[in-house]
Amino acid sequence: MEHEDVRHLMDASIDGELDLSTQLAVDTHLAGCAPCRAVYAERKALVDRTRIGMERFAVPDELRARLRAALPGAPVCPRRHWTAVWTWPWLAGGLSLASAALAAGLTLFLVVPMSQDTLPQELVAAQVRSLMADHLADVASSDQHTVKPWFNGRIDISPPVPDLEAEGFPLIGGRLDYIAGRPAAALVYGRRRHVINVFVWADPGAPSNVPDLLERHGYSLLRWSLPGLTLWAVSDLNHGELAEFQRLWVQAAAR
Repeated sequence: MEHEDVRHLMDASIDGELDLSTQLAVDTHLAGCAPCRAVYAERKALVDRTRIGMERFAVPDELRARLRAALPGAPVCPRRHWTAVWTWPWLAGGLSLASAALAAGLTLFLVVPMSQDTLPQELVAAQVRSLMADHLADVASSDQHTVKPWFNGRIDISPPVPDLEAEGFPLIGGRLDYIAGRPAAALVYGRRRHVINVFVWADPGAPSNVPDLLERHGYSLLRWSLPGLTLWAVSDLNHGELAEFQRLWVQAAAR
C-alpha cells in the first residue's frame, strides 16, 4: 500500500470504518513508515480533542429520518454507532461533520460513526499482523531479564515482564508495536500452540485489576491497568484460559 493510499484511508481507520484486511494493510504500512505515522498521530489527536468533554446523545429514529429526508439523494445506510454532540455553533466551521439546524438555535453534529470498537480492532490487527509477518519479537528470549531492559530507550515506559513458564505460559520475547497512534510495548507469551500478545502503553488513569473481556473476529481481548499503564492481552485462546493468564500475570508482576 502506497503513502497516498494510506493517507486517504486514515480518517476511516481512525473512525473504525475499515474492514479487517484493509486495516491490516494500513497498520503494516504505518509500522514501517515514520512520516505516515506522524500524520496519523496528528489526525487522531485532533479527533480525540474534538471528542473530549462533548455530551453525547443517541440520535432518535424520528430525527434520523427527518435529517435523511432533508438531504435529497442521500444514500440510506445501515444503522451504526451514531451519536449526537451538542456544542457551540462556532465549532461547525472547524469540523467537516454533517450538521442540521434545530429550532432551539443550537447545532447538532452527527459523528459517523463514533465507534468504541476502534481500539479492539487495532489490537486484533496488530495480533494478526505479528503472526502473518512472522515477526513476533524484536528481542526473542525466554529470559525476563533480557526482554525487560531491551525496552530501555526505545519507549517511554518500563513494562513489567513476569516469568510465567512454570504456570504454562512461557515468555517468547518482546517487540515495539504501534497502537492507536502511539508506540506500545508488546510482550509475547505462548500457551501450547497459541500466542498471547500483551500490549502495554503509558496511561495516567487510575489502575484497575478488574479485567474487561471482549471478543473480536475470533480473538479474545482482555484489558486491565496498573499505575501509569494500560494493558491488553490478545489471543485466540478461550476466555477462561486468557483470564487465567491475566490473573497469573498480575500476581507475578506484583511480586
